[in-house]
Amino acid sequence: MLKGISPILSPELLACLCRMGHGDEIVLADAHFPGHSTNTNVLRADGIRIPDLIDAILPLFELDTYADAPLVMMAAVDGDQIDAAVEIAYRSVVDRHNPEVAEIARVERSAFYDRARKAFAVVMTGETCKYGNILLKKGVTPL
Repeated sequence: MLKGISPILSPELLACLCRMGHGDEIVLADAHFPGHSTNTNVLRADGIRIPDLIDAILPLFELDTYADAPLVMMAAVDGDQIDAAVEIAYRSVVDRHNPEVAEIARVERSAFYDRARKAFAVVMTGETCKYGNILLKKGVTPL
């Protein structure tokens, strides 16, 4: 156990966050996401909700201020609806740590999967809400 670091962050996830460089992306995936068939670097955070994971990561992880969209979620497929409460919950956690960051962008489903394939890692969580995946782009840690 480390002092000042959330106990929900596994040693593997901490090492992954440390190895990521500026511009690298990590997907916090809901429990429905096909993580293992999308990316070879998959970490497990079963039972952990995404807002809690965001809250544990952001004190350690600078979001990319050079990117137009350092936070990206999947847009709904035609016929589906987004539950606005999901994005609001994520954004409220982000705002506690980094209120100046750009709004959460939405990209089409296949574009999100393309980003996930190229991501540094995918973290499979216990999040069960539909369209609950979010991508975080790492920035430069200030001196």
